[in-house]
Amino acid sequence: MEYIQEIRVLYSDTDSYGVVWHGAYTKWFEAARVELVEQLGLKLDTLENNNILFPVVEMNIRYKSSAKMNERIIIKTHITELNPASVTFEHNVYEKTTNILRVCAHTTIVVINSETGKMYRRIPEDIYNKFALGKINSKPEA
Repeated sequence: MEYIQEIRVLYSDTDSYGVVWHGAYTKWFEAARVELVEQLGLKLDTLENNNILFPVVEMNIRYKSSAKMNERIIIKTHITELNPASVTFEHNVYEKTTNILRVCAHTTIVVINSETGKMYRRIPEDIYNKFALGKINSKPEA
């Protein structure tokens, strides 16, 4: 499963050089992960009420080219790795009209118990199975 989101780059997303500030991408990646997870049937507010949280433990971002104000960008997000204790998402950001790859990133999350602060050694089976439904094995075209 792949989640696709279109965004118009706003002035507040840019830096003094007139390009998207590097931190804006992390906000967009978070929104895309949340939407994908919820499309898999995992409602974050319900999980939080059951003391389950998904913190980011690793993020790798490669900036290929600069997005600019008013540009329409497409963010494609999917699960690339699913391990007993973690899930890795890939995010690819493209300029909409030219399909130029602007940014590619990988984000890894784990599952913790919010009461104890401890990480699950194994993702609970029902949650793991939903992530497994969303995992795709091939990479999208760049």
